[in-house]
Parts: sequence; structure tokens; C-alpha cells
Amino acid sequence: MITTLSVALALLWLLVLGLAVAVLVLLRQVGLLHERLGPVGALTLTGGPKAGDPSPRFDLEAIDGRSVSIGHHTPGQSTLLFFLSPTCPVCKTLLPILKSIAREQGSRLRVILASDGEPEKQRAMVSSERLSDYPLLLSTPLGLAFEVSKLPHAVLIDSHGIVVAKGLVNNREHFESLFEAQASGIASIQDYNTRRLAPELT
Repeated sequence: MITTLSVALALLWLLVLGLAVAVLVLLRQVGLLHERLGPVGALTLTGGPKAGDPSPRFDLEAIDGRSVSIGHHTPGQSTLLFFLSPTCPVCKTLLPILKSIAREQGSRLRVILASDGEPEKQRAMVSSERLSDYPLLLSTPLGLAFEVSKLPHAVLIDSHGIVVAKGLVNNREHFESLFEAQASGIASIQDYNTRRLAPELT
């Protein structure tokens, strides 16, 4: 009887040790996978000013009459330029996230909306989505200067008028990646992968 219990106990301990080893192996694989994937953020498209370039400068009037400057020195305040359209469903789903980020950043960030098209439809969007806190610019030249080809598109500009990060945004993580780029100096997932692979290529 005692011998049987001893054997069973030994087998149980072997099973526990085996499970512990399996968990350690899985944790290692998860770590390697995370390292290979790297950060996931806004997808940067080619064209337009790159991260680190001066932003194109504009002095424009929003549809509500406010004067808005882009690319100028704004002490202590970054600028988030969000390109959207009344006919873009994804843009509308991101608006609550945009408002939340604006509240979190407070006076450190000014949010500027940018679009083009019929003013009546733009005003209707501002009213229905309650966007009156944020100036909306209707300017085709602005979109051309940043070479915006797909929506929704966001550009983060620092207080010195330098483009920090930009790209297509589809969720909160993409928005937050722009601010992470500002803190880390890594502008995009492409930039991250380039830096990570550089030592391997030398």
C-alpha cells in the first residue's frame, strides 16, 4: 500500500515538473513572438512630410470663423490634425476616441479637424457629432500638402512645428501610437522594424 502511494506521489511530482517546464517554454515563445511583432501603430504611408520634417505652414479660417495656424510655433502645445469625411464610417467611429484623447491631453494638445467638400454637409457633421469644440478646416491644399490619400488619417505635430508621427488610424491604439512616437522617438512600426533590423544588416 505504502509502495503504491509512493509511486503515485512520484508520478504526480513528475507530472507537475513536466507542466512547469511546458509553461516556461510557452512563456519563452510568447516573449519571442512579442519581440518579433514589435509595436503595432498607425500605418505610415509614403508621401508627404516625414517624421522629423517641418510641417507645411498654413493660416486658415475654420468653418465657424476661427483663425487656425498649422505648422507654426505653439509653445507647450502639440497639434493633432485629423483628416476625416462625413461619408467615412470609420472616421465617425473614431470621434469618441478622439474626444477622449483630447480630454486626457488637456491644454498640451489642440485637435484640429480637416476635410473638404460641401460646407453644408461638414456643418451637419459638426452638429450631429458634437464637434464644435474643435475647429474644422475645409482645405484641399492642406490635404495635398500632407499627401493624404486615405481616411481616416492623423498627423501629430509638436510645439515647434515638426511632424512627429502620422498615418492611417483605425482604433485607439493607432492614435496612442502617435503619442508613443513622440515620447520614444520612433515614428512608426516601419521605423521600428528598420532600426531593429539595422544591426543584423551591418
